[in-house]
Amino acid sequence: MDQINTFKTIFFDVDDTLYDHLQPLRGALQDVLGLQDDFPYAEAYHRFRYYSDWLSAQEDLSAVPEPDAVERMRSRRFELTMGEFGIALQSGQAQELQSRYLSRQFEITPFHGVYDLIRRLQAEGHTVGLITNGEGQHQRRKLEALDLFSLVHERLIFISGEVGYAKPDRRLFDHVNKQTRTSADNCYYIGDSWRNDVAGAVDAGWNIIWFNHRGASPESDHQPHFMAQNYAEISQILTFKHARS
Repeated sequence: MDQINTFKTIFFDVDDTLYDHLQPLRGALQDVLGLQDDFPYAEAYHRFRYYSDWLSAQEDLSAVPEPDAVERMRSRRFELTMGEFGIALQSGQAQELQSRYLSRQFEITPFHGVYDLIRRLQAEGHTVGLITNGEGQHQRRKLEALDLFSLVHERLIFISGEVGYAKPDRRLFDHVNKQTRTSADNCYYIGDSWRNDVAGAVDAGWNIIWFNHRGASPESDHQPHFMAQNYAEISQILTFKHARS
């Protein structure tokens, strides 16, 4: 019998999935507050991401939100995060932190193994794309910094600010399926965020690989299909077997 390739569609999240999102936050905190190397940056990052998601929900930020609401959220998340670590920000420091954090987001490099995995999957005949939340131009600058436009076709890059829906809204995943003529059960999503990636993909009927490289805890009853802590484990999960006819 001839073997038939089980071709899949694999989409990756961007922030803290393709590169270390903690790097720009650590740099901003050191620049503005003079924090030392022994500060618990990983724990602060986790709380920072939590407040980003929580405040976005409180502000009811859509995929194309009001600029004033976005700025309130961005400043407030720094105030709430640092408050948990006993640091009260002075006037203007939250805005300065956001400015430094923003500028450092384009000084990024991918996690080890990212490019090799994408190239392998493409060489095997699988479809590889990106789904990311954020404003279009801003996210595209990150993708340029990561040189991802040379690897992933433009038609397979979906940015919430350009689509009109943001994770975890299942309509974003449904839109991707419609545009790529794919089915949810044949799609895999790799992402770090429980709320946006795990919950969003599960609710949309996708297969989800939770890239839990920071040792986070589940935040709901959603069940990820797989969990990985590094790209070697992700690569192993995405080693699809051949099916016989």
